[in-house]
Amino acid sequence: MREHGQRGVMALFTVEEICEVLSAKSPTGLSPQDLKQRIRRVVTDSRLVRKGDLFIAFQGDRFDAHTFVPKVFAQGAVCAIVQEDYRLPPMKPRTGTPIILGVRDTLEAFQRLATHYRNRFPIPVIAITGSNGKTIVKEWLYQLLSTEKNIVKSPKSYNSQIGVPISVLNMVKENELAIFEAGISSKNEMQNLQQIIQPTIGIFTTIGTAHDAGFSSLEEKVKEKLELFKNCKKVIYSSTYKEIREQIK
Repeated sequence: MREHGQRGVMALFTVEEICEVLSAKSPTGLSPQDLKQRIRRVVTDSRLVRKGDLFIAFQGDRFDAHTFVPKVFAQGAVCAIVQEDYRLPPMKPRTGTPIILGVRDTLEAFQRLATHYRNRFPIPVIAITGSNGKTIVKEWLYQLLSTEKNIVKSPKSYNSQIGVPISVLNMVKENELAIFEAGISSKNEMQNLQQIIQPTIGIFTTIGTAHDAGFSSLEEKVKEKLELFKNCKKVIYSSTYKEIREQIK
């Protein structure tokens, strides 16, 4: 589940819309003018922030992107979504007031925002999961179908809890079909990705030993992956994989 390269994605929201979707609160309050501001993109990599962007600050065991919040405002960010206990340190004077929105969990907020955005697009969506082959199947399908349809697809191997929202936020009104990858490494992860992607067609490539440590058995891993397809009209898989065949039955 790799995510490399650019982490900026095109999206159009107002600050007011973001507040409503996320039940986000500003520690300093927002003026009517603040609420009307439009967001050009949602960005998770501080190095890529430009004027008009929304920056989402994630926290991990070995990093904390909140340290970059002053920097992204200096680069022109309109707004930052942060953990609700974060307080912006003193900054150099700048044009416009930095808009800080606090939430309980920034990753959950990012996923909710992507789900809200996905609901704007009533188009067929193909979701691909499996232990191997997700990216190559996605690229094959894109090459075969892109001469007939305007397609949006996952960049590279963006298929994780952060990668899937980035992929979905690349959707635009011209798209006629979407092809997204979804990968998991432990239990209770696929439900989040299913809600974001909302696929209509599912493809299960293979099942193998990748990420075995996150599951008690191969059967449990297959069952978790199949959560992605629970509302699909069609699911495509190879019947040679006994564990997949039995779980689907």
